[in-house]
Amino acid sequence: MTRTYVVTGAASGIGQATAALLAERGATVIGVDLKNADITVDLTTEEGRSTLVTEVERISGGSIDGVLAIAGLAAEIPATVGVNFFGMVATLEGLRPLLATSDAPRAVGVASMASLHPVDDELVAAMTAGDEAAALARAEAVSQGGTGGSIYASTKKAFAQWIRRSAPTPDWAGAGIPLNAIAPGVIVTPMTAPLLETEEGREQIRQGVPMPLNGFAEAIVPARLLAWLVSEENSHLCGQVVFVDGGSDAVIRGDSTW
Repeated sequence: MTRTYVVTGAASGIGQATAALLAERGATVIGVDLKNADITVDLTTEEGRSTLVTEVERISGGSIDGVLAIAGLAAEIPATVGVNFFGMVATLEGLRPLLATSDAPRAVGVASMASLHPVDDELVAAMTAGDEAAALARAEAVSQGGTGGSIYASTKKAFAQWIRRSAPTPDWAGAGIPLNAIAPGVIVTPMTAPLLETEEGREQIRQGVPMPLNGFAEAIVPARLLAWLVSEENSHLCGQVVFVDGGSDAVIRGDSTW
């Protein structure tokens, strides 16, 4: 039986690769992005998030089998908070009721190995509290403060924590929905291309993101993992943040996770 998936960020990068892979495997894919997608919305806005749910319900007939929240930004601007955390959570929570009729509902989002990098604790706390206004205000202050790199990492840490805390609850595990995330290392996409144009840039990235296994990855690599996480085969992974990072997590954290 054909499965129906919603993929945000479907117009480029990991989202595009994942949507194409799922379609190649026979699934029906509803793509979501700012442009060049079945549903075009801005997930930094309440209107965009509401329209996403309404349009998915209309196109799907009210029933889907999986949600893949992939859309994200890497810029050190407040909008990154709006997409990477609040947009991700709104996507997963908003579409959760449409998974109810599936025999094998699945949900997954994209965190990052950047969640292991230094973060802004106040920003993470505001996101964790669900206070978008405070989080956006803090992100604006951080962006003006020249701290460098902490907005993106903060969004990914907060999202990973949300996955861990939400997955075992009655709304997700109790409803038979495996909820998980992946944490990619450096993936070769339009988002990272400017950073990888020169050997100097690539070496700088390697210093912060060591990837001893096969180096930087193409978008199809995380796409394959995402496709499995929303497949019927994945019946028991719950609240896992799976690092597909060429070994960065193992190098940086070692035994500390235990």
